[in-house]
Amino acid sequence: MSLILNGDTGISAVDGTASAPALVGNDTDTGVYFSAANTLDFATSGTRQASISSAGLFQFNSGYGSVATAYGCRAWVNFNGTGTVAIRGSGNVTSITDDGTGSYTVNFTNAMTDVNYSTTGSTNGGGGRDTNFIVGLTASGTAGTYSTTAVQVLSYDIGAGVAADSSIVSVAIFR
Repeated sequence: MSLILNGDTGISAVDGTASAPALVGNDTDTGVYFSAANTLDFATSGTRQASISSAGLFQFNSGYGSVATAYGCRAWVNFNGTGTVAIRGSGNVTSITDDGTGSYTVNFTNAMTDVNYSTTGSTNGGGGRDTNFIVGLTASGTAGTYSTTAVQVLSYDIGAGVAADSSIVSVAIFR
């Protein structure tokens, strides 16, 4: 392999392959290579494990034998929904607004690109209650906030048929 040192453009190398990457350390079948224009690939043991495509998509082998696009969790939060609402842990969430019994708004630190995201979550009502988690509804069952900056979620007591505060509320947003 030859390296080209250029004061204007940096270091250049051959493209390489998964079994013989262009940039390696002591392990010659583990490193970085370039499978196509504007694509950066990573190999271990001579096998492509991850890639950044020309479209900027991060792709990796998640254990299923092939490299596929990763769709990231864009925001998540775990909070106490009883009494004074308190965040236990979060990512890309600035705050939780208590909208009334069992109803909360999750406010994002960085806005979503659009409202075409997927939200999932879970609740634990405590006290033996069975609760259900619903996205985009208010306690009265009407459409709630579902925007690029926030999403409204509802903790619902299935047995009693009413909105109910939950001791543990977990929400994750994927896009």
